[in-house]
Amino acid sequence: MSAALVFPLAAIAEIAGCFAFWMVLRQAASGWWLVAGMASLALFAWLLTWTPGDAAARAFAAYGGVYVAASLGWLILVEGFRPTAWDLAGAALCLLGAAVIVAGAMRAA
Repeated sequence: MSAALVFPLAAIAEIAGCFAFWMVLRQAASGWWLVAGMASLALFAWLLTWTPGDAAARAFAAYGGVYVAASLGWLILVEGFRPTAWDLAGAALCLLGAAVIVAGAMRAA
């Protein structure tokens, strides 16, 4: 499965899982949110095993940039907040870093 598909799906699963814990622990939501959150985090871990490449840590490092950008998408779509210019600049830097890691991995392959 390609990183272009796996990384965004994994990011959504990870953010949703962590958000469920946030809702329970910070917003007093029902503990049932944790069931969905744990399932979502398990899906996230499973999805990351589908990343191309033979080095898990390299795949996780590249995924990190996608996670940061996806988190800002969640900020907008789910939480209803508008990212600042600093948020966007930081996400752009993270995506650039992820692209460098992926490019290096492809070159070495």
